[in-house]
Amino acid sequence: MIDQPRDKELRARVRLLGSLLGNVLRDQEGGQVLDAVETLRKGFIRLRKVDDPRLRERLMRMIDQLNPAILTHVVRAFNVYFSLVNIAEQAFQHRQRRREVSSGKRLWLGSFDDTLRQFREQGIGPDQLQTLLDQTLYLPVFTAHPTESKRRTIMEALRRIFLVSEQLDQRLNREQRQEVIQELESQIQILWKTDEVRTHRPRVVDEIRHGLFYFRESLFEAIPAVYRNLEKSIRRTYGEELDGQPVQTPTILRFGSWIGGDRDGNPFVKPETTEMALHLHMREAVICYMRRLDALRHLLTHSSNLITPTTGFSAALAEDVKHYGDSAFRDHPHRFEHEPYRRKLYIMRYRLRQNLILLNARLDDEAADCPGSEDRYRHEQELLDDLYLIRDSLLSHGDARVADGKLQDLIRLVETFGFFLLQLDIRQESTRHTEAVAEILQAVEDTDYNALDEAGRLQCLAERIASGEPPRLMPDSYSEPTRETLAVFDVMQRMQDEISPNAFGNYVISMTHTASHVMEVMYLAWLNRLAGRDTGDWHCRIRISPLFETIEDLSHVEEVLDALLNNETYRALLAASGNQQEIMLGYSDSCKDGGIVASSWNLYEAQKKIIRMTTELGVDCRLFHGRGGTIGRGGGPTHESILAQPPGTVHGQIKFTEQGEVLSYKYSQLETTVYELTMGLTGLMKASRCVVQEVPHDREDYLGIMDALTRTGEEVYRELTDRTEGFLDYFYEVCPVDEIGLLNIGSRPSHRSKANRSKSSIRAIPWVFGWAQSRHTLPAWYGLGSALEQWRNNDPNRLAKLQTMYREWPYFRALLGNIQMSLFKAQFDIAREYTRLAHDQDQAARIYATIHAEFRRTLTQVLNIADINLLLEETPALHLSLSRRDPYLDPLNHIQVTLLKRYRDESLGEADREAWRDPLLRSINAIAAGMRNTG
Repeated sequence: MIDQPRDKELRARVRLLGSLLGNVLRDQEGGQVLDAVETLRKGFIRLRKVDDPRLRERLMRMIDQLNPAILTHVVRAFNVYFSLVNIAEQAFQHRQRRREVSSGKRLWLGSFDDTLRQFREQGIGPDQLQTLLDQTLYLPVFTAHPTESKRRTIMEALRRIFLVSEQLDQRLNREQRQEVIQELESQIQILWKTDEVRTHRPRVVDEIRHGLFYFRESLFEAIPAVYRNLEKSIRRTYGEELDGQPVQTPTILRFGSWIGGDRDGNPFVKPETTEMALHLHMREAVICYMRRLDALRHLLTHSSNLITPTTGFSAALAEDVKHYGDSAFRDHPHRFEHEPYRRKLYIMRYRLRQNLILLNARLDDEAADCPGSEDRYRHEQELLDDLYLIRDSLLSHGDARVADGKLQDLIRLVETFGFFLLQLDIRQESTRHTEAVAEILQAVEDTDYNALDEAGRLQCLAERIASGEPPRLMPDSYSEPTRETLAVFDVMQRMQDEISPNAFGNYVISMTHTASHVMEVMYLAWLNRLAGRDTGDWHCRIRISPLFETIEDLSHVEEVLDALLNNETYRALLAASGNQQEIMLGYSDSCKDGGIVASSWNLYEAQKKIIRMTTELGVDCRLFHGRGGTIGRGGGPTHESILAQPPGTVHGQIKFTEQGEVLSYKYSQLETTVYELTMGLTGLMKASRCVVQEVPHDREDYLGIMDALTRTGEEVYRELTDRTEGFLDYFYEVCPVDEIGLLNIGSRPSHRSKANRSKSSIRAIPWVFGWAQSRHTLPAWYGLGSALEQWRNNDPNRLAKLQTMYREWPYFRALLGNIQMSLFKAQFDIAREYTRLAHDQDQAARIYATIHAEFRRTLTQVLNIADINLLLEETPALHLSLSRRDPYLDPLNHIQVTLLKRYRDESLGEADREAWRDPLLRSINAIAAGMRNTG
């Protein structure tokens, strides 16, 4: 038996929420829905303990007899239950952390407290810590990849339930407790009556607004809290050594986004969409700042009769009154005349209000400037300078504690978010640039770009960029795709001037195969004067990130970078933009391409090659990790994932994608957001220790073992996915892939080409999502078992070697730890039920047998190497969390198989089939919610 954590109060909270949901079902839907839910729940719990064929048959017969309306509500009930369990677990974890803080003892692994204590024990002093912090930047990038089916309305309802449930942890008498429970039931009833399924597929603007939800809901509060926690931990740990020179905490958190900038495979992201995204970003930031200025205006009520502001502040206020006073104060010219900070803050709010009015006009397509817009803040630095003036003035007359309160929180927010809020990355596929460049060169100078080899293309582009003045273009004469490509660069140029120089992150090139793919983007930027040379001086307002996605691409990283970084023109432009080359690594496609072992190891090796090459060339390098939520797409706990990077490859900065259900899990609740950002930051700080200290290299024997495991793992994976007859038929028939495409969860199509159902055409997300729904979870583990078994070859010494690797090597431990979670989520008795959906039953049985055998092989090897008896034995809280969901997932999977069979039955009339569509799509949502990280 696994040693379960002490969570009596968590189980009690789960029971309470489940009971309240039962009350709502009884009151709102009558007895039939609740009876069905309870019969299925209790029945499948019994089946988990002891298999009973007669009970199983009765349950399946019951599912067959339920009509579409009842089935819909049954599925919804399980889905709501999963959401309530998530709330209970998050609240419990938050309470546990609060108790640790209250104890005054050393805090949890990954806290600032524990991390800084480790640093001090390792001999890292305040000066070294300052050096490390000065180079630290943690940059999550929000994407709209369609793996999250939760509507924003549902997330708001769940937040209300979380906050009400938190009241139960206060000291309440019986009457007060009953009132809270009644309110909790009311909120659950509202949730029940709110449709969790979108009526229409979201537009890109809906996805942009969905991404902004997390800032309003948690991030604007979480960011100052994270900084405060870090600063407190520094003082607590290094207090005696600071000697009047405190460690300064620079801006170490920034956020990026692809939502509205990622046009690769998404025909709905247009240049005007990108412009709208940036205006919405700025509006969100401005509204936040205005609210906080209002709060400060009611706080900083200092009288000029009692304090003397600094000369600089007083002069700036006098200038403000001169320029903006008439408009800001209108009929009250003497307002706050003896309260200088309130007077200053009122003018600052007035100026931000002009920014907001102009933004709203631009969003409403009103091109002309609005009256009063000349009073707005032109740049984010102007706003920051005003805040610094107030802070310095408060410090001058002994109000340091006041300055370090809400004012410092606002300063932190403006330093983090500026007027851009999120740095928007642009992403496009490489062939679009090649086609545009070829068309332009043909039109401008009659050069056949397509006829040139790779060296010729690089030379051609570099010479033109270095020549100085770009040619005059006639976009109307170009094809529509080329006009649109050029328009994107025009938007980048205008928005940098209008919003902020930080409005954009990087231009990411999907499917980068050659150095010319990067230079093509630089050429297009040059045409729009974003890069080039004026009177001998280089300038560059664009940063380009090649994305290496497939196993083949990863093997050519050195070749591409060598050609690119040794090109004089490119190096000059890189230097002009800050001398930092960002490289993006694609976890999803590499895993779909060659399997988890090959993907993971090739990415690991590629990072070492990239850092070695850029270091030798004197170029700073930041790695951008294109991770998804699942293990098959590079997911896993952030702290451990960062620590598992190759030693010496993380130099203070890390950037990675956050998407789908990961976004809602990490950033929906304020308390969880603070925790997750802290865990990520401390992982980054630990992984970046090489900045201030020597760190040990990987052991050569471990590297050799991984090389061998990778060769076998990739071969076994490709044998199944590329060379097994009928495998893709099996995938499309036993997984709800086409049905996932019917869900209104994202604006992006699920296939690159709708007519092409090959492995290369399907996107990585539905590939992983489909296997998860049918409980195979194949992309996250297939091939590892054979690789380990062959290398071990029943040699006890080799097993001992692998066990030592697991204990000592963070990379190998993280790999096997993550795979344990995916193996735990696989259920092959349920997966076998999905094979009933295959047309060729004999072929499906053979493929299932092959997959199941590899599953058993992988399970055996992982348990032996981790030296455990049960999966997730070393993480009992996670084991219990996932186990708690299984009896509720089991009936959902059986319901889904029944619904798929009916919906796909072409002998039924269209109306009959459509009746089963709604509960079917809801079952996909519910299973995704139960499994937590599905895409």
